[in-house]
Amino acid sequence: MTPSDHDGYENPLGTRYASRAMIRVFSARHRFTLWRQLWLALAECEQELGLGITDSQIAELRAHVDKVDIERAAVLERELRHDVMAHVHALREQCPQAGPIVHLGATSCYVTDNSELIQMQQGLDLLLLKIRRVIRQLRAFALEHAAMPTLGWTHFQPAQFTTVGKRAAMWMQDLVEDHEELSRVRADLRFRGVKGTTGTQDSFMKLFDGDGAKVVLLDQRVTARMGFARHYALTGQTYSRKQDARVLAALSGIAQSGGKFSSDLRLLQHLNEVEEPFGSKQIGSSAMAYKRNPMRSERMAALARWLISISINPALTASTQWMERTLDDSANRRLATGEAFLAADAILELWMNITQGLVVHAGVVARRVEEHLPLIASEEILMEAVKRGGDRQELHEVIRTAAMRSRTARLEGPRPLDFLELLAEDARLAPVVPEMRKRLDPARFTGRASEQVREYVRDTVDPLLAASADAPLADEVSV
Repeated sequence: MTPSDHDGYENPLGTRYASRAMIRVFSARHRFTLWRQLWLALAECEQELGLGITDSQIAELRAHVDKVDIERAAVLERELRHDVMAHVHALREQCPQAGPIVHLGATSCYVTDNSELIQMQQGLDLLLLKIRRVIRQLRAFALEHAAMPTLGWTHFQPAQFTTVGKRAAMWMQDLVEDHEELSRVRADLRFRGVKGTTGTQDSFMKLFDGDGAKVVLLDQRVTARMGFARHYALTGQTYSRKQDARVLAALSGIAQSGGKFSSDLRLLQHLNEVEEPFGSKQIGSSAMAYKRNPMRSERMAALARWLISISINPALTASTQWMERTLDDSANRRLATGEAFLAADAILELWMNITQGLVVHAGVVARRVEEHLPLIASEEILMEAVKRGGDRQELHEVIRTAAMRSRTARLEGPRPLDFLELLAEDARLAPVVPEMRKRLDPARFTGRASEQVREYVRDTVDPLLAASADAPLADEVSV
């Protein structure tokens, strides 16, 4: 790079966070190549249905699909003030024989809308692949730690026990829901198709001398040739922008799941129980050399907030369209759609990296469990004392008071107070406490957590993964 390359604004989604694979999907070269593929598909189908387009014209177009001269098109756009026509003219210069039939009967949205739908389709495929990669890694982690007791937290206050694996399975469950939603949105994507200037297909009716059946076939054939199962039955100049809103809402789901995971992990890292990977030469702080900041999960949280915030843009755009179309959607969509896909991709890149190297500090987990085990057992003590004739509400108050005394002593006193000894001071609880001491096994207080993990993996996760034979990922970003 020359020094001048660093004098302008760079979008960090493209330069730092997203993978090369996703950047290519939303690159200018790919977009303009798709335009040429669309022009070729249109010409081929028009020829098949009887228009006077020659084989040599088709061959010339096909030979230049991947030879986009972006620099020449930029020069033409400065003159014409129209991006699509600039590329039409650039293609005509390369294909003098086929030039007269390029864009025949079409409007600009034939290439812009349809190419963007192809980009979204390809972007969704890449995201689905990466979601499955994270699910596979969380699956292994959840099964490995399915039975490891850990303190559960509600309101970030000590609650009852769960297991390390159960918590990971809940992260995984969120991603499974995202996979289901993205799969549904992917399957529901509809091509704009071949509809003409205001969606009436009038230009194609003229080309085919009023033969509506051929116009219908043209729409169907181009749609299928470009890899879509169906197209919109009705459009104006553009397809309904509600489709964009559905897609970005699904991407927002990835951000919601990633944000939850990153928040949980940062809290767990604060507790020294579970940590994200930390490189042997990684620096946590420029000032405090001892720091192990959770920078990956912090970045996930930042990107998640950004993606959630921009996911509202398509909904606003859909609600403000005028009649058959208005161009005030164009600049907004160019920003929101591409950035949403790059942000979702960046979140999943981080997630893949983190779950590949999650660290569990089993000793810390066990010590915290041991510290809270008597408190967790108090519910069973209460139930047993009630069975022996005690009053539930009165005994609840005894246990609550003892718990508060024990907590205060642990935090502020010169020495801790044994919680079970405090309970034994009450004659109604005293007979139960010795028996409970013998039964203080943390695994007794995790309920069906480990079984829930294994059942969920067997019944939901494994069938999802078995349905996809994914190849190894390439072009991952360094995080």
